[in-house]
Amino acid sequence: MNTKTLYQLFQKTGKVCTDTRQMEDGCLFFALSGENFNGNRFAPQALEKGAVAVIVDDPEVVPPDNDPRYILVENSLQALQELAQYHRCQFTLPVLAITGTNGKTTTKELCAAVLASEKNICATQGNFNNHIGVPLTLLNINKQTEVAIVEMGANHPGEIAALCQMAQPTHGLITNIGKAHLEGFGDFDGVIKTKNELYQWIKSKDGLVFVHRNNPLLMELSGQIRRITYGTPPADVAGILKQNQTSIVVEWEKYGEIKTRLYGSYNFANVMAAIAVGNYFGVKNNNIRQAIEKYEPKNNRSQWVFSSHNQIILDAYNANPESMALAIDDFVGHHFPHPLLILGDMFELGKAEEAEHLKIVEKLKNTGIDDIILTGKAFYKAGAGTPWKRFKTTEEAIRFLQSHPVKNRHILVKGSRGMALESLIQYL
Repeated sequence: MNTKTLYQLFQKTGKVCTDTRQMEDGCLFFALSGENFNGNRFAPQALEKGAVAVIVDDPEVVPPDNDPRYILVENSLQALQELAQYHRCQFTLPVLAITGTNGKTTTKELCAAVLASEKNICATQGNFNNHIGVPLTLLNINKQTEVAIVEMGANHPGEIAALCQMAQPTHGLITNIGKAHLEGFGDFDGVIKTKNELYQWIKSKDGLVFVHRNNPLLMELSGQIRRITYGTPPADVAGILKQNQTSIVVEWEKYGEIKTRLYGSYNFANVMAAIAVGNYFGVKNNNIRQAIEKYEPKNNRSQWVFSSHNQIILDAYNANPESMALAIDDFVGHHFPHPLLILGDMFELGKAEEAEHLKIVEKLKNTGIDDIILTGKAFYKAGAGTPWKRFKTTEEAIRFLQSHPVKNRHILVKGSRGMALESLIQYL
C-alpha cells in the first residue's frame, strides 16, 4: 500500500497508535519493532482492542485468509514516518522545531504554554522527540491547529536533518550545544554539526530562528539566517535574571517581572526563549507572563520536592557535563544550610566518560561542600581517594540511606535517566 492510499485510511480515523496499552477505538496500529521487541506480535491484540487496521512488516503474522485489516508494508516505521510527512505537507502553518543539548523539553513546554494561551496548538507530548515521537506529533496536527511545536532529539549524526525533512519546520530554536551523546556523535564537533542541521534547514527554506544572544556558538552558527535574539540586553527580546531563590524571577525589559516556578539560573534562557516566541507570534504580554508564571516543572526536571525531612531539588531526568556543572554551580551559589549533593553517572559519553567524570570530581573539590554521595560505576572510579560516599549502583545508595537517615538538609539529586535517582526520594 502506498502512502497516499494509507493516508486516505488515516483520514477516516484520524488516530494512530504504536502501543496496545494505549489503544483507542478506531485507530491505525503501526507494529513497530526494535532490538528487544517485535510489534508485529501484537497486531491481533490491537484488532481485538478496536484498531480498524494494523500496519505490519512481517508476512508471517498476516492470517491465511488475507484479512483486509492487515496491511503489509516493507517497513512499518518508515510507513509511519512517510505518512506523517505527507500529512504535514497538507497544511500551511508555522512549525517551530526545538532542539538542543539541555533545556529543550522545558523550553518546548514553556513555548507551548505561552502560545496555547491564545492559539490552537499541537505540541510534542513529554519528551517524545525521536524518530517515532516526531511523526506521532505531526499526525496530531488538524485543521484547527494554528502553530505546531515539534521537539527534536538526536544521538547520532544526520538525525536532526531527517526529522526536519519529516516535519518541514518554518521556524527553529536551538537551546544550546554541549557534550552529550558523545558515544553516538563521536566527538563535540559531531554534536555541533548535528544540531546545526536545524539551522541549515531553516536557512534553506528562508525561515526564521530564535537565538540565545548570550551563546557565542549559536550566534556564530546563525549569523547568515533570519533571526530574533533573546537573552540579556541588547538582545531583540531582552531581560535580566532579577532573583534566583527557590524559583527564579525574570525582569522582562518590555513588560516587567515574571515570577516563575522554575528553579535554577540556567532556566533564565528557557524563559526568555518562550517570551521571544510568544512575542513573535503576537501573544499579548500579559498572557505571556501568566502562562510562564503558571507553568510548573515536572518529570524530575529541576523540581522542588519537599519531604517531611528535607528540601530536595530533583533533577534526575538527564545529565551531561554541561548540565551537571550548571546544576552544581547553581546549588552551591544558593549557600543553602546543611547542603548535600547526590550525583549519578552521566551516560553516553563514550571515550570521554572517564575524563568528564574526573572533571566533575575536581569541580566538587572546590565547592566547599563536604557531604557528597556519588552513585554509578564512572563516579565510583572518578571519586577514588575522596572522603565522599561512593556506590556503584543506585540500589547500594538506597541501602545506605535506609540505614543512615538524612534529615534537615537541602539536597541536589542529579544524574542521567538510566541511574533512576528518583527512586532515592522516598528515603530522603
